[in-house]
Amino acid sequence: MAKVSSQDLGSQPIGKLLVKQAVPASIGILVMSLNILVDTIFVGNWIGPNAIAAINVVLPVSFFIAALGMAIGIGGSSIISRALGANNREKALTTFGNQITLTLLFTISFVIPGLYFVDSIIPAFGGKGAIFDPARIYYIIVLYGVPFLALCMMGNTVIRAEGKPKFAMYAMMIPSIGNLLLDYIFIKVLGYGMHGAAWATTGSYMLCLAFITWYFLSKNSELRITDCFYKLNFPIIREIGSLGFVTLARQAIVSVTYLLMNNILFNLGGETSVTAYAIVGRMLMFALFPVYGITQGFLPIAGYNYGAEQYKRVRESILTAIKYGVALAAIIFVFLMLFPDTITQLFTQDTEVLKETPPAMRWVFAATPIIGVQLIGAAYFQAIGKATPALLLTLLRQGIFFIPLIFILPRFYGELGVWMSFPISDVLATIVTVYFLHREVKLKLIPKEV
Repeated sequence: MAKVSSQDLGSQPIGKLLVKQAVPASIGILVMSLNILVDTIFVGNWIGPNAIAAINVVLPVSFFIAALGMAIGIGGSSIISRALGANNREKALTTFGNQITLTLLFTISFVIPGLYFVDSIIPAFGGKGAIFDPARIYYIIVLYGVPFLALCMMGNTVIRAEGKPKFAMYAMMIPSIGNLLLDYIFIKVLGYGMHGAAWATTGSYMLCLAFITWYFLSKNSELRITDCFYKLNFPIIREIGSLGFVTLARQAIVSVTYLLMNNILFNLGGETSVTAYAIVGRMLMFALFPVYGITQGFLPIAGYNYGAEQYKRVRESILTAIKYGVALAAIIFVFLMLFPDTITQLFTQDTEVLKETPPAMRWVFAATPIIGVQLIGAAYFQAIGKATPALLLTLLRQGIFFIPLIFILPRFYGELGVWMSFPISDVLATIVTVYFLHREVKLKLIPKEV
């Protein structure tokens, strides 16, 4: 593999650079999403439809704690990208060392009470009736592995901030492939059921952390673990916190959304509706992988060039990322509108679930072509270190607009109102994002070139 330097982020053509950054990110997200997708297919076919619903109940809890690592990673990586762009390696090393310390402190602090209050948490997130027992089994085992996942998510964002997208891709592929292999062994061969599914997931997190640890001990990284400063630096912590809070808030909203959706849908349609949402949720993670890849590839490019005060390149990166994101989202939209029945049949043969899921999927993805604009717009403010607008724009889709809609619309349209809330919130969030992004580019980027 040819040696890649962070300086490439400030010198190579934007289009070529974005492809170079986004393709590995997209592949990594694809493999990770396929892992979640195939894992759900395995669980649904080898254990049963209630097992799918059980995993969906657990995901928001484990994802929120793991999101602490992602938040610390993305918040710190924004600092690292700008520090490397400004040739300030010491600040980059201090930031990375503080990221490791913070991730360990916070995730372990959340895992302990998470295990203690397990019997209260599972029902609160929709794990009721026949869903409770498999959800409890899965939750306890997976929570043991969440600190490993948090460190992996933190480390992956730092690898990408260094301009090493291929290594970041490998870090995402290893646990995904490992999980599928362990799923087959533990569930299909050994017949361990939900215990097997949970240990396969936890084992895959350990494999990922082993690879990331090797990377930061090797000469491939500019930020080797042995050179880092682990003592907490409070100005750095404040900056990590202000930027990382954007990601943490987004994941908190995702967890709250799962909680609300699982409970609302359980009350409206029982286990069948929760399972339908679980399948649609997996497609939300999987289908948009190219758009998320563009967003991940865009972040270090925008951050590095902003830190280097190359504002023309920043503007070009925004326009190029939006163009690619919208084109890819439009292709995904067509596919999902045409084949929702076929997709649902991959997960289950349950008659009621097969009837309910396809129309729900069409509603949920109805505004897909414009999602790229909203994601890139919100990511831009995070990349340049502006936490407040980044937080506002990040919370728009799944929080500020979506949560009120899932309470209001079902009063008039029943369960259909829940599914209608998705495209309506997407459209509203995109309109607001375009306004803020246009104003920022006009006021902050163009004048500095004159």
